Amino acid sequence: MRASPGEKVFYAMNYMVLTIIGISCVLPLIHLLAISFSDQPAVISGHVGLWPVGWNVESYRLLIKGTQVLPAFGNSVKIMVVGTLLSILFTIFAAYPLSKRYFYARRSFTLMMIFTMLFSAGLIPNYLLVKQLGMVNTYWSLWLPGLISVYNTLVLKAFFENIPAELDEAARMDGCNEWRLIAKIYLPLAMPAIATLILFYAVGYWNMFQNVLIYINSPLKQNLTVIVQQMIMNSMISVDQYLRPEEAIQVTPESIKSSGVIVMILPMLIVYPFVQKHFVKGVMIGSVKG
Repeated sequence: MRASPGEKVFYAMNYMVLTIIGISCVLPLIHLLAISFSDQPAVISGHVGLWPVGWNVESYRLLIKGTQVLPAFGNSVKIMVVGTLLSILFTIFAAYPLSKRYFYARRSFTLMMIFTMLFSAGLIPNYLLVKQLGMVNTYWSLWLPGLISVYNTLVLKAFFENIPAELDEAARMDGCNEWRLIAKIYLPLAMPAIATLILFYAVGYWNMFQNVLIYINSPLKQNLTVIVQQMIMNSMISVDQYLRPEEAIQVTPESIKSSGVIVMILPMLIVYPFVQKHFVKGVMIGSVKG
């Protein structure tokens, strides 16, 4: 069907608006990347735009030598990997029974889960509960309170519900129990949705900030997000302390802070292309019934 003149104008306006939004999101990152690789005089004078002026990597070297970025990077990886594995595992365990019509009181359990999306106890009761359980200053305080996302569970539940019942019946006739049914039938078919949810969980754990500030007291256990925020807010980097005088003149605190931001966002930029092919299909699950 050919688009009408009005539809063509509408599509053109959509492309224009989306292009402007995309450029406005990318340009600040390109600017930070240019600052992180630019020479000190260019950064101080404000002549750095979207392309590095000069070229040096001393800011990244100082970032590694003079800050807690490397230990914090390792903490972020640990929080993200373990948290994502636990969250996706228990999301599957929650979504599978809720997708079965024969599961007793599945409607009541679903409504109770949705209730938590609308109402919560609040920050202070949550902290008191975590403290009472002895999880303060441990990573369990980051993993357990938000172990399952209700939204992600409902997305995966809708995917499981769209799997033909004939596959379920045929597998049971061949002797599959529930565990083999999940492992051999449901999980392979649900990989687009699971890959999308893994991305959601991974980004959430990697960017976790408020919970780390609240529950983690030890600086040695803080993640990269908190360390970079402290670098930006407190200017805690002493250039002269970690570099020789001839090296110190090549960097500025601004270039080091920019390097920290780039290091923080780089892992997600690397991971995203590997799950992009599943992303669109995964987020559309459950939008069409039939």
